[in-house]
Amino acid sequence: MNPIKTIYCLRVALGIIAGAICAVASRLIETAIGMEGTSAILYSVTLALLIYLLSFRLLKAKYQNKVETPSKITMTGIGIYFIAWLTFYILFYTIILAATNAIPDPTPVIPPTDVILTM
Repeated sequence: MNPIKTIYCLRVALGIIAGAICAVASRLIETAIGMEGTSAILYSVTLALLIYLLSFRLLKAKYQNKVETPSKITMTGIGIYFIAWLTFYILFYTIILAATNAIPDPTPVIPPTDVILTM
């Protein structure tokens, strides 16, 4: 297989794996430390970036002599990596929330009864 196609397929697989790892890490951060919302998501994005940079280093060492320019290794599959990461992060995080019964019930919005609507 062409080295560029191999790098692309590896980035897709790494995006899926990174999404699963980040979803578990995000849930652990929320339950163990008590951080919720934006902070847990920012830690997940940082972890996804670190996984991408690690994959860049490993792929560069392996495919440096097999591609035309080193920038091909950097840019090949960057978009699909983050699309796969985001998709599977949301999917796995939702599954984890459902499995742990942590999805909050929506609070119903009940209008006040003493307000009279007039036209």
